[in-house]
Amino acid sequence: MPAQPASARPSLFTWEFAADPYPAYAWLREHEPVHRTTLPSGVEAWLVTRYADARQALADGRLSKNPVHHSEQAHRTGRVGIPGERQADLMTHLLNIDPPDHTRLRRLVSKAFTPRRVAAFEPRVQQLTDRLIDGFAARGSADLIHEFAFPLPIYAICDLLGVPAEDQDDFRDWAGMMIRHGGGQRGGVGRAVKRMRAYLAELIHRKRADPGDDLISGLIRASDHGEHLTENEAAAMAFILLFAGFETTVNLIGNGVYALLRNPGQRALLQESIGRGESGLLETGIEELLRYDGPVELATWRFATSPLTIGGVEIPVGDPVLVVLAAADRDPARFADENTLDLARTDNPHLGFGHGIHYCIGAPLARLEGRAALTTLLTRLPDLRLAADPEELRWRGGLIMRGLRELPVEFTPERRPEATSENLSPVH
Repeated sequence: MPAQPASARPSLFTWEFAADPYPAYAWLREHEPVHRTTLPSGVEAWLVTRYADARQALADGRLSKNPVHHSEQAHRTGRVGIPGERQADLMTHLLNIDPPDHTRLRRLVSKAFTPRRVAAFEPRVQQLTDRLIDGFAARGSADLIHEFAFPLPIYAICDLLGVPAEDQDDFRDWAGMMIRHGGGQRGGVGRAVKRMRAYLAELIHRKRADPGDDLISGLIRASDHGEHLTENEAAAMAFILLFAGFETTVNLIGNGVYALLRNPGQRALLQESIGRGESGLLETGIEELLRYDGPVELATWRFATSPLTIGGVEIPVGDPVLVVLAAADRDPARFADENTLDLARTDNPHLGFGHGIHYCIGAPLARLEGRAALTTLLTRLPDLRLAADPEELRWRGGLIMRGLRELPVEFTPERRPEATSENLSPVH
């Protein structure tokens, strides 16, 4: 196929692009792999689209996570970073800091957010998964985003953090506001973040006086027995664990189910494997879904602290750099049949959870929730099918995350068991 002329440069950040960005990213990889563009917010940034360049950039210490290094200081007006975080004094979290502060805080979080804690959480994730499906299984139809993919990680991360059950619906409301309007300050996102900040500060005080077996108490204990964690740092860490821990998983489940529904042969193989009680295809399948249409489209902001070269392009000091994970993970120079969903793919060093010191600390929890969600959906609702034309589906237009606004499905209604006090208990 002859190379497309430069005049065919695609439009970025349109609604058409949001629905399917991969052709545009393929063009950029071939013609302008390190591309300077104006983002919808008006900020100018570099997009890095090839796998090798992306992997280099994600681990390059000259690219700072701290927005004070941005030459235009756009973080002061909320044009970079998470909307509302600066106004709510929630900047000191892992996505905004560099070593040595990043090293200190990540070590503290790692002491509390251990693989053992995540593994022990599996029965609770399964319980939440089943109870959410109970809510629509007898109906024969559902919106899998609003009724399943969204509430599952919210309730799970609230449980893990130690948010009391009676307060979790407030978190669901605040998170809903952020996920609906995450691309800007519209719709009271700043107010939702401030309310979350105030609640977390009060919860941290309560946990310090009466600690439990939860993640916030673990952060406090880690801090009290060694390295110092300020109240602002504790609130910011709890905030980012909630924010990053739920939206990533919402999109992993939503995008993953959608990809399986669009690839019935692969979905059938996975169902057969699950039916035989085998875990191998599920394990590689989760990694392939993360590569094929992952939850994070662009890695979070980085800023050049000294002149550097990426892919032969000079990046000036202070310029923002956005690594396009979605483009890198479909780079034919690294992945064979890059546009094909292959759940058995084993050579799969995708960048869906990042790379380097900022690799997603919540990746084990996201994988656990993804496995539980897919296994239970495909087992309990085996004839699950899309209930809308794919062209009618809407995608959220935020900059960092990529996910569906809704995912209507149909299935043979599940026969509801006789009501008992146990299966009538609330989800949380």
